[in-house]
Amino acid sequence: TEALFSPCYRRDSLTVPEDRPSLMSGSRLARLSGALVKPLLDSVDCVLFDCDGVIWRGDQVIPGAAQVIKLLKESGKRVFFVTNNSSKTRRMYADKMSALGFDVKEEEVFGTAYCCAIFLKTVCRLQGGKVYLIGSDAMRQELEAVGIRQTGVGPDLVFGKQSDWANVPLDPEVKAVVVGFDEHFSYMKLNRALQYLSQPDCLFVGTNRDTRLPLEGGKAVPGTGSLLQAVETTAQRRAQTVGKPNNYMFDCVASQFGVDPDRCLMVGDRLDTDIMLGSNCGLKTLLTLTGVSTVADAEEHQKSGCADRQGMVPDYYVESIADLLPALQG
Repeated sequence: TEALFSPCYRRDSLTVPEDRPSLMSGSRLARLSGALVKPLLDSVDCVLFDCDGVIWRGDQVIPGAAQVIKLLKESGKRVFFVTNNSSKTRRMYADKMSALGFDVKEEEVFGTAYCCAIFLKTVCRLQGGKVYLIGSDAMRQELEAVGIRQTGVGPDLVFGKQSDWANVPLDPEVKAVVVGFDEHFSYMKLNRALQYLSQPDCLFVGTNRDTRLPLEGGKAVPGTGSLLQAVETTAQRRAQTVGKPNNYMFDCVASQFGVDPDRCLMVGDRLDTDIMLGSNCGLKTLLTLTGVSTVADAEEHQKSGCADRQGMVPDYYVESIADLLPALQG
């Protein structure tokens, strides 16, 4: 597989637009404050928000975030939420957000479980066959909601009872292997995915490439990207991915709601997913410092001289999305 951690790595069949100056500042990576905020908001009709690290952290709402969402909608902006988390359905996300005080509808949420299902149905045109799913029950629900059957969710009960690994029983109806977040990931699942993917016409799709999920206190746990890389390594094949920074995540929103990229702002806390998605799709980009990435990280990319890494430099940054409140209230 490609070296994802090289100083200037390539991404999944994506190109980065030419470096462009920020709307008002004349250069990228400008602090968004004061008189700059209103002209930026006036220049967009749609705002995409990442979730964890942007509007909440863990189970704690970012102060002022719910009010920002409310006022954006009241001012006529369309607001959507795009997350690489594949462990929840759109409905589960909408319910969580409503419980946290956000005004949100299910159709405004675009998670990788949902986007992966849409990708398989509309782009891959998977008709009649099943997928072997390394993923969550939420992914099963989203797949079945669009008429795609699956096998594989939950612990693999053959584990420990099988000695002829290369001849493990396979479902002849499986036409694709799909990898998302799976707390039951195991050697048997890895082996079964390899056996399916040894068939050249078997599709291979992953939700996203986030290798680590950062937690409070500097801790982290393995992310979906770690599982996906394991399957890619053993299968000696590279998966198509649908999550950020792949532009399919934005295409999902744009195709359903007619979003104009020139009039859209992407707000996120990660340079390699949120900001890069915005750059890949020609959106205006805003980094909030309540999550993973820092201004110093962005400055390193800006100074690198690497064209790909320039895509991780945001147009603007704020300490918190609450910094937008004065302009919205004024």
